[in-house]
Amino acid sequence: MEVTIKRNVILRAVVTPQLRQEITQEIDQAIEEVEQRVQQIDFQTKPYLTELQRTNLQQAITVRKQIEAEKQKHTDLKDALTERKAQVAALPDGEEIVRGTLESYAEVKEGDNLAEVLAGVEIVVKDDVVVAIRQSAPMELATLPTQMPAAQSSASPIIADLSGGLSGQ
Repeated sequence: MEVTIKRNVILRAVVTPQLRQEITQEIDQAIEEVEQRVQQIDFQTKPYLTELQRTNLQQAITVRKQIEAEKQKHTDLKDALTERKAQVAALPDGEEIVRGTLESYAEVKEGDNLAEVLAGVEIVVKDDVVVAIRQSAPMELATLPTQMPAAQSSASPIIADLSGGLSGQ
């Protein structure tokens, strides 16, 4: 009897001028979206605040503080994206960076070493061409999380995870 299981695959990319340009464009687009969101917040809240100031000044002050806090979150995100853009520009050619996580399926049958089946798999691409597929050494089953994290298949994982490093290491 065989069972098909899902496992995560790390997608790595070799830094090239083309990759650097793609990531920079992704970041520029994200910055533009953040700026548009701040403008949208201003546009949507201005009439409401004006009316609220006439009827309940204390509540208007509270709401204004909440709006300013939300705008500050967006400003902080824009600053982080701008910093990330500078980091991308400084990446040396040839370095490998993590671009995301994919999923693959593996067949498991009685007698298989589960640690080998679940061992990390990496796909390395250079300018969208697969240059390597690597299988990591088997891991101890005791070190596996009880639930694997959901795979990211977003087009821009380097932007999505601002808390991690560029190389994901």
